[in-house]
Amino acid sequence: MKFSKAVVKFRVPILIIAILLMIPSVFGMAFTRINYDMLNYLPEDMDTVVGQNELLDDFGKGAFSFVIVEDMPDKDVSALKTKIEQVEHVESVLWYDSIADITIPKEILPEEIYNEFNTENATMMAVFFDTSTSSDDTMDAIRAIRSTAGKQCFVSGISALVTDLKDLCEQEEPIYVAIAVVLATVAMMVFMDSWLAPFVFLASIGISILINMGTNYFMGEISYITKALSAVLQLAVTMDYSIFLWHSYNEQLERYPDHREAMAAAIKETLTSVVGSSITTIAGFIALCFMSFTLGRDLGIVMAKGVLLGVIGCVTTLPAMILLLDKPLQKSKHRSLIPNMNRLAKGIAKVFPVFLVLFGVLILPAYYGYSKTNQEVYYDMGESLPKDMEYVIANTKLSEEFNIASTHMVLVDAKKSPKTIKSMMKDMEKVDGVKYVLGLESVVGSRIPQEVLPESLTKVLKSDKWELLLINSEYSVASDAVNKQIDELNTVLKRYDPTGMLIGEAPCMKDMIETTDTDFKVVNAISIVAIFLIIAAVEKSISLPVILVAVIELAIFINLGLPHYFGQSLPFIAPICISTIQLGATVDYAILMTTRYKAERRGGQDKRAAVRTALSASIPSIIVSAMGLFAATFGVALYSDIDIISSMCMLMARGAIISMVCVIVMLPAMFMLLDKVICHTTMGMKPKQQSTNTEVSI
Repeated sequence: MKFSKAVVKFRVPILIIAILLMIPSVFGMAFTRINYDMLNYLPEDMDTVVGQNELLDDFGKGAFSFVIVEDMPDKDVSALKTKIEQVEHVESVLWYDSIADITIPKEILPEEIYNEFNTENATMMAVFFDTSTSSDDTMDAIRAIRSTAGKQCFVSGISALVTDLKDLCEQEEPIYVAIAVVLATVAMMVFMDSWLAPFVFLASIGISILINMGTNYFMGEISYITKALSAVLQLAVTMDYSIFLWHSYNEQLERYPDHREAMAAAIKETLTSVVGSSITTIAGFIALCFMSFTLGRDLGIVMAKGVLLGVIGCVTTLPAMILLLDKPLQKSKHRSLIPNMNRLAKGIAKVFPVFLVLFGVLILPAYYGYSKTNQEVYYDMGESLPKDMEYVIANTKLSEEFNIASTHMVLVDAKKSPKTIKSMMKDMEKVDGVKYVLGLESVVGSRIPQEVLPESLTKVLKSDKWELLLINSEYSVASDAVNKQIDELNTVLKRYDPTGMLIGEAPCMKDMIETTDTDFKVVNAISIVAIFLIIAAVEKSISLPVILVAVIELAIFINLGLPHYFGQSLPFIAPICISTIQLGATVDYAILMTTRYKAERRGGQDKRAAVRTALSASIPSIIVSAMGLFAATFGVALYSDIDIISSMCMLMARGAIISMVCVIVMLPAMFMLLDKVICHTTMGMKPKQQSTNTEVSI
């Protein structure tokens, strides 16, 4: 009570401190770097990651792109190549004139090389950068190349993808927040009992979101997914706490004539209730930190921090705001549009066997769909982008005109003889889907002796330690075909050079597939166990955690099973994150009803009356909470052109509604069926029941 009284007493200083904290938070948010490359989150000890670092450190090459030039004379292409070479952070450009003067006929090149790099109306050059794939410098260089090259040129490669993704995200993100705020406000105004309270909630939560985003500065950088989702998620998840404080305050006003005393009592009650609820949500997000694919840690830390800051804001800045605006808040109250739920609660309790049967009928097909959805995800982020995006257009041209769907790079020991490397290249070209392997040995032969090759070419493809080979593949990134191809290429490579490394987007993506497949199982298990233990501790029960987790898991199975039955493919990160987020965020609905059910049973009511009372009292709060999460995410899902953002928001929106329905109809049925088990396995329920029975018998 001391804390709550202190908040009431120092409400003005609290608001001043909150406003002052917003100033450094704005700067922290502005200077937090955003990472748009999923491959950056692979474990550092993987061969592909080690190889990428080796390429940059020893070769001075990081990012790589193909530039396709259409309908341009060779003389102009050569001039364009010179201009591209002058772009800052372009390390080298490889084209025909890297091998020979353009006055010499192109036919001097080996026929297969000439044919692969030229079509009737287009030619292709390889551009290497001296910076990493997703660095700001590389993105600036991509923009400069596009500006220099004009409309006849198209830049492909993962760096171009990252550049376009960044530009699209920066354009969309402010709109995400605006949509979430507007729709969440409308939902609260409709389902709550005040027109003004939602705006006060948003002001308080907005401060917490800003502080959370500002403190991300100390993490160095965050993912674009984290940036896009964290504000929307924090708004949706922590809105419950604000609603709880508001309801509690209005109840306390009936007991205390002084609104400051009423607020102190409300803060105390809210803190007690919200701590258990928020811990389960935080545990769900912390479970993401156990992913070896460190995007999970990125999102998990930011969201766990956001929930904690949301709780702090709910019992500090929000009470201060409500007290300062008490008169207009009371005047703006209206009757809630949610009707009395006694009749609905009575009906659900009466036909509870129907919902038990429904639970049994749904569980198997829901789990089957859920397990299949996890196998039908996609990993190629290019698939999720609008078709008119520059990167997508460039990749389409690369595929249609040159039949190249992906490019791998090989680092092979520079001490290996040209004969050995040439033999290895021939074996690699026999692998299904390999169009050709390009290296120094590709252009060395009877027509061009190695001695006459210009230094500019040898410098591009060879260092003191490594020789670089490029492998162009007909198979798309993240496909089963390319993954099989990578395994076969690695087998050939290790036979000739055990120290050699196969790197590039497709090999990295293959590692990502294997990593996240394991992560999904680990994170799921950790989140379930953690939330199970927290519920067991909060409710002091062995049986209740099993019941609550079972009901929410059914909701998760249904939510993540539907894409399989609808024929939809989700981005790979969605099932991992959504299963954890939905469990952590919506188990609160079940905890709310369970707490009231326990209180009624302890008070001496029979199971049917206890379930009816708990249900009728909880439904309005559950509806408001679920509709807040739905409203904050559904609009973003409809608006976003980035499928990974759109898919995750749609899953969260749908998950909120499914969890709401499951808790309202399935959980009371479980209580009715397992009441005796609950009473015997929950502290504080069995003794009370015994004493009541004894009195009756006497």
